[in-house]
Amino acid sequence: MKKIVHILCILLVQIGYSQNSISEVNKLVLTAKVWGFLKYYHPNVADGSRNWDEQLVQILPQIEKAQTATDFSKIMEDWVDSLGAVRQVNSIPSKDIVYYERNFDLSWIDQKVFFSKELSQKLRFIENNRYQGVPFYVGQTEAGNVFLMNENYSDFKWEKTDLRLLALFRYWNLIEYFYPYKYLMDYKWDKSLEEVLPNFLKVKNEDDFKIAMLKLVVRISDTHSGFYYKLSKDMGKMRNFLPVKCIILDQKMVVSEILSDTLAQHFDIKIGDVISKVDNKTVSQIIRDKRDYISASNESAYLMNLASEISSNYNDFMDLEITHNNITSNKRIECFDYNISHSNEFKKTKKEKYYVMQDNIGYVNMGKLKVSEVPDMISKLRDTQAIILDSRNYPKGANFEISNFLNSSPKAFAKYTAPDLSYPGKFYWQKELHICGTENKNNYKGKVIILVNENSISQSEWATMCFQTADDATVIGSQTAGADGNTSHIDFVKDYDAPFSGIGVYYPDGKETQRIGIIPDIKVKRTILGIQQGKDEILDWAILFIKENK
Repeated sequence: MKKIVHILCILLVQIGYSQNSISEVNKLVLTAKVWGFLKYYHPNVADGSRNWDEQLVQILPQIEKAQTATDFSKIMEDWVDSLGAVRQVNSIPSKDIVYYERNFDLSWIDQKVFFSKELSQKLRFIENNRYQGVPFYVGQTEAGNVFLMNENYSDFKWEKTDLRLLALFRYWNLIEYFYPYKYLMDYKWDKSLEEVLPNFLKVKNEDDFKIAMLKLVVRISDTHSGFYYKLSKDMGKMRNFLPVKCIILDQKMVVSEILSDTLAQHFDIKIGDVISKVDNKTVSQIIRDKRDYISASNESAYLMNLASEISSNYNDFMDLEITHNNITSNKRIECFDYNISHSNEFKKTKKEKYYVMQDNIGYVNMGKLKVSEVPDMISKLRDTQAIILDSRNYPKGANFEISNFLNSSPKAFAKYTAPDLSYPGKFYWQKELHICGTENKNNYKGKVIILVNENSISQSEWATMCFQTADDATVIGSQTAGADGNTSHIDFVKDYDAPFSGIGVYYPDGKETQRIGIIPDIKVKRTILGIQQGKDEILDWAILFIKENK
């Protein structure tokens, strides 16, 4: 009886498979996956011996005609067969590596709704006997970042549906196989492909294509990522900017820095002014509406990037609702191009790179300090009771030299994962831990304070991990940008670039920094009142902490 039931179940599955209709989106989603898999796995494709882009363009009309799962699966199976036999290997030489398995997923190969059993078996056979030669389409830097090779960009035209799909498939598969933090996305990456694909089919102009790509790129949830394109000479106006810098706090935009004294005085704008509306939209509404268009690893980075985005436009002015001293007014503010307007005003004020504050506290601006200046900095700050390393900026690479001064012995501060090009989609732990500091009995004996906030990104976060190994270190501030690892720059079609964090960066115990950022030991956030009073609340807390913990 059990045997009969088992046979009936098999028959029902086969009948369901053969009669199952398949939507256009499902067909294209699965085609994207099969195309990318064969591109990096099939020995007769991954070696570059076929024009793989052209093969996609040629098969799309056949896919469009497929009405059922049976039809579609047969097209895929015939496509695989047309690539020639795959030689079975007894075993692929094992490597002395340890995989980080959370990023790898080829489970779609075994789905039974739209793939026949035979197609799934053939794809699994290709996986087990995958290409082991020199990759044709991707290369790898010494650090582990991938870069594109031998891709044809010159013929891209957004007007052509097949080329738009090619651009989509190319980018999606790059992230699928070579993005180290795929497992940390808010949405599963295959779900994102399914949801954004209709946007690529409905494109009516170049802006539609750009928006479709941007919405896909944003879904990888990476502050390092973005979607950039070259502007043609006939594009018209460049972006113009407000004469101030702003941050977003409590659903409002607050003026935090004056960029043009002349314009700020003319329009009566001051630090601490609260902007509640921009071009007749409330800031809270803009925060809700822009989430699909701003790349960010976390909320802090999102608000930082959003403030920059909405402080500029392509017009000569911006309408703002501003509150100053409890008086709210509407102002039309002139905007400018940094490169040509009022250029003499936008030269950065020179700030001291390092100095001794009151109470014998040393201060170092990590965004200004050069490696060559570290010896003099050490000489001046060696006898202080504490050193504040301000990392709310992008440092200039002096962290190792500073760590040699701070640490009494070498300390591991980070370890990396890198993509295995011989097994696309898999990432392995690099053997060597990253070490900072040296044996130094004459190391710094005071407290070490590291200041961070949303402006602390990438190298700043990495350097902070390094400084945390100091003998008496404390991190003070707010959530950092959560984008660690060298940036991989991916020009996936002509004139379009979509970078991303290219290697996985973790603490030695495997704890993540991506998206989370550096978690402060003492959390301090800026406030509107603090900005209005001219305070640096994070720095003030650091000084208070030093005084109270002598």
